[in-house]
Amino acid sequence: MAVHRAGFRPLLVNELVKYACETLKANAATPRGETEHIPSPGERWPLVEGDVRDVNFDYLWDRVDLLAGGPPCQPFSLGGVAKGDEDKRNMFPEMFRAIRQLQPKAVICENVRGLLRPSFKPYFDYIERELRLPFEERDEDTTWREHDEVLRKRLDEAPTDPKRRYEVVTTRVNAADYGVPQVRNRIIIVAFRSDLGVDINRFKEAVRPRYSEAALIRSMLDGSYWKRHRDVPAHVRRRAMSRLPDPPPKADDTRPWRTLRDAIKGLDGQSSLPPVPWDRLDRREYHLGGVTDHIGWPDARIYAGHTPNELDRPAKTVKAGVHGVPGGESVLLTDEPLPEPVDGAAYPYRHRYMTVRETARVMTFPDTWKLAGPRGEQMRQLGNAVPVMLGEFFARAIATALDEAESKP
Repeated sequence: MAVHRAGFRPLLVNELVKYACETLKANAATPRGETEHIPSPGERWPLVEGDVRDVNFDYLWDRVDLLAGGPPCQPFSLGGVAKGDEDKRNMFPEMFRAIRQLQPKAVICENVRGLLRPSFKPYFDYIERELRLPFEERDEDTTWREHDEVLRKRLDEAPTDPKRRYEVVTTRVNAADYGVPQVRNRIIIVAFRSDLGVDINRFKEAVRPRYSEAALIRSMLDGSYWKRHRDVPAHVRRRAMSRLPDPPPKADDTRPWRTLRDAIKGLDGQSSLPPVPWDRLDRREYHLGGVTDHIGWPDARIYAGHTPNELDRPAKTVKAGVHGVPGGESVLLTDEPLPEPVDGAAYPYRHRYMTVRETARVMTFPDTWKLAGPRGEQMRQLGNAVPVMLGEFFARAIATALDEAESKP
């Protein structure tokens, strides 16, 4: 959806997970079948369901502007005398295979920021070098360390064919810094084919953050945030204001982080989601406000390591599932005080689980986007997704960079 909104026309979509496939088919995709074809403008996205290792990309050779994906990079060991043991679920090799079969102008992928921690960093550096030289295919009996040495040597040499080399930009991002009402720390890797002459420094400037926590704090102090939310009870406002830093942060050109309250009230033309009555936390769909998947869920708890989302902050990271609860830490602290105050309570307000629709808003999906499967599977899909607004921001920057490169004399 992100790249589509940025002006790209999806030519092929692949997904492994059953309910994610059902969601794609319910919204924008149709099973492609065995016949390989390039869809016409306006045609539904051709979906190949199943393992990416079984997908052939050759028929799209040199016809693709952007290859977009989120290849899983599972844990692996750097131990051992000769090599580290790579997890067989690591799908970066499949992304490199797709590049070799497509020769796209650009590539984008998202992954967890943990890839940059010291124990992973050597392998991540190798991934970046592979992305710069994806046509230097690794033999099955070659360790990644041995292949890495080959890549290092090749990178020191002048390219014989610039179309087979890519310029790589890795950006650490917090989704909240790009207008997403959620703190979500990730890395986004973008690669441009070397022969295109893309201005890499200009691209880096184009993807710098546009929103900040400091600007949110300033908006609370100057009252502009509270003018948007005039119905916030005074005691909630006082509590939020009491925790702001003193002195306030200096002014800059960023916009305020968007909060969970902003998302529920509606961003970019959305209507406000109706409140979920406390007597309807019963897993039943009441079509509150005419939107789907806005269903109350019982038994939300707050405990150590499972702290709630607060309305006047961006939501916590939406996860695919932790603590045995699909959707993980998706508890929302409301504005309503506890019926019986508890001495020393860290959170003096009633709480409940966020609905699927509230979570979808935090991931910046439109209310018209349908999610297939039971609640746990819907939350898992959202947790595994890239926030649409974040993906669209980077995809638009890529489109602009490609357009500018092609317009050079």
